[in-house]
Amino acid sequence: MSYSIEDLIYKGEKSGVHGWNTLAGATFYWHPDWLHIAEDMTGHSAMTNISPVKGKANKADAESAIIKHLNHPK
Repeated sequence: MSYSIEDLIYKGEKSGVHGWNTLAGATFYWHPDWLHIAEDMTGHSAMTNISPVKGKANKADAESAIIKHLNHPK
């Protein structure tokens, strides 16, 4: 199965941390100060790095990193 942005459910932002779920139940977190997607809201358990398209990472870059991780898990 190939994942796309439509497979992510954006849960919103709390204390600067953005959260997403997949239909399968996986959870991902990101804060604008983090250069990675995390397994937990604290950001201490990095799952995958973000490669920003322009300068500082943004929400779209985070979503792209999540999709890349889902399609090519390590």
